[in-house]
Amino acid sequence: MVAIFAIGHLSGAHINPAVTIAFAALRHFPWAHVPAYIIVQVSGSISASFALKAVFHPFMSGGVTVPSPGISNAQVFMLEFIVTFFLMFIITAVATDTRAVGKLAGIAIGATILLDVLLAGPTTGASMNPVRTLGPAIASGNYRGIWMYMVAPPLGAIFGAATYTAVKLSDKQPIQAKAAA
Repeated sequence: MVAIFAIGHLSGAHINPAVTIAFAALRHFPWAHVPAYIIVQVSGSISASFALKAVFHPFMSGGVTVPSPGISNAQVFMLEFIVTFFLMFIITAVATDTRAVGKLAGIAIGATILLDVLLAGPTTGASMNPVRTLGPAIASGNYRGIWMYMVAPPLGAIFGAATYTAVKLSDKQPIQAKAAA
C-alpha cells in the first residue's frame, strides 16, 4: 500500500512483473515498455535480497518463498494462481475503471494483499510476484519449487485482469437498479 502511494504516480507502481504482463496483455500498458520494467523489477529484487542477506546473515534464510512441507505442487500452483487472480482483479478494477475508488486504490490493493497473505501465506508464502520469489532464491541459492512461482502468478494475473475486463460495464452503459418487488 505504501509503495503504491509513494510511486504510483511515477511508474504506476509496477513492482510485479505479473501485473505488468497482465496489463500489457489486456492493452492497459505498452508491450514496448515491458522488457525494461521487468529488468528493473528483477534487478531490484536481487539487489534487495542480497542487501537483506548482508544485513541479517546468518540469521535469515534470505526471505526465500518455498512451499510448506506436505503441500503438493498442484496445491501451490493453484493457490498462487488464485491469490494472484484476486490481486489482479482488484488492481484492474481500481486502476482502469474510472468508477472505482481512485485515490484510495492503494488501500484496496493493500487489503487484497493482506487477505491473500492470510489465505496462502502459511502454505505457499503468498508470493503473487515472480520477482518476490526470484531475488531471494538467487540470494539464498534455494530454487525449490521456483517454477510454480514463475508461472502461476503471471497466469493468475492475466486471468484476473481479463475477468474484470469481461464483467466490467462499459463506461457508456448507465447502471440501472431494478425496482424492488
